[in-house]
Amino acid sequence: MTERARGVRLWTWVVVAAALTALTGCGDFFVKPTSSGGGGSTGGNLAYVANSATNTIAGFTIGTSTLTAVSGSPFALGYSPVAAVVTPSNSFLYVAGPSAIYVYTINSDGSLTGASTGAAVAIVKVVSLDVSPDGNWLFGLDAATTVVDEFQINKSTGALTLMAATPYSVTDAVAPKAIRVAPNGALVFAALGTGGDVVFTLNTTSGALASSQTLSLGSTTTSDNALTIDSTTSYLYIARSGTGGGVAVYTIGAAGFLNPINGSPFTAGAQPTSVVLDTTGKYLYAANGSDATISGYAIGTSSSLSALNGSPYASGLQVTSLGVDRSGKYLLAAAFGGSPDLSMYSFDTTTVGKLNLATSTATGTGTTGAVAVALTH
Repeated sequence: MTERARGVRLWTWVVVAAALTALTGCGDFFVKPTSSGGGGSTGGNLAYVANSATNTIAGFTIGTSTLTAVSGSPFALGYSPVAAVVTPSNSFLYVAGPSAIYVYTINSDGSLTGASTGAAVAIVKVVSLDVSPDGNWLFGLDAATTVVDEFQINKSTGALTLMAATPYSVTDAVAPKAIRVAPNGALVFAALGTGGDVVFTLNTTSGALASSQTLSLGSTTTSDNALTIDSTTSYLYIARSGTGGGVAVYTIGAAGFLNPINGSPFTAGAQPTSVVLDTTGKYLYAANGSDATISGYAIGTSSSLSALNGSPYASGLQVTSLGVDRSGKYLLAAAFGGSPDLSMYSFDTTTVGKLNLATSTATGTGTTGAVAVALTH
């Protein structure tokens, strides 16, 4: 980013701050999400689906092979959501819209407070969100420029304070897709579409973020769309589409340095858009956005992948987002094209790792355009 661009961005934040101050009548830069303060810190097993076509969030309680809509669901937002994440404490749900990040308190019954009021806590355009394991920092992958937006989280109110807009530099055209914080809390990874990937180091005390490495694809026909990291922060898995597509696997070295393993990338379906590990770390699943399936893999020596029995598994049309519930018993898949909007799979007890459809549901009326699923921890 040039000095001029940094200056323009800073001026934009200053102008927005002044506007929010005038509107709220207080000196705080960010609007408080609720007047009462305090998160719900629910202990429930919950799933929230962002519906871009209907401008709603659908909430469900996860039971034994059941999905039950929470009170008030689907929640009207007044904007089209593009990403969502639940804080580690399960107190707040952050949702990214076209030009702002919003926060909602998660109540004990899974309902959301603030859905009707539009509690904007940051004026920024991002395509993906993630929260650090300690719950202190929220990261947004900026859609407007080549930076990662970092905010400090007020754990009592959910309010955000801008920490930094950390720039990165890549040689290929950037199409930002996804951002993830490593389980060890010390690394942040961003998938940039045709721009490849970038690795950041994170100071867990100060929150300081610094670009460490870039991974170039060297091809305008290849896109890195999503990523996940194993629990020991030893391996990075990338959902890659186009030329040389599949699931790419890299070892994670010092300062996040990446090296591809032998055999990577591993074959997947058409246009992988999301990737997730089960809670045991023994199985990996990739959503294939163009053929309505989910590819499943057993993880072997040095994290090599082999197809599971029955893979790929049927899913909704244009499946876009995967997640594993807090019990570790179910995998959930949101599908932009519906049929159905949300599918929930159990893990087969006989053929280990195999997915069995447990239940499915609509996330609203008509075509909802489900783009993301966010789960409690």
